[in-house]
Amino acid sequence: MKRKIKYTNENLGKVEVVRDFLPHPDELVLKESNVKVTLNLSKSSVEFFKEIAKKNNSQYQKVIRNLLDQYASRFSD
Repeated sequence: MKRKIKYTNENLGKVEVVRDFLPHPDELVLKESNVKVTLNLSKSSVEFFKEIAKKNNSQYQKVIRNLLDQYASRFSD
């Protein structure tokens, strides 16, 4: 596919400038510190989270952590 691109000097029509919506790099840094805990879960729950993680190319611990973080965020004062 080495076709040459042919550019023309046509009117582009109405153009809308979109303001930058990406966060500043400093905002991408994880700000909360983690605490290690030991937790006993049912085998079926762990298998459930492992399957979700596998489908999304992730780790099941991260899936569980994200679930707990979202739950705590939703119900915190």
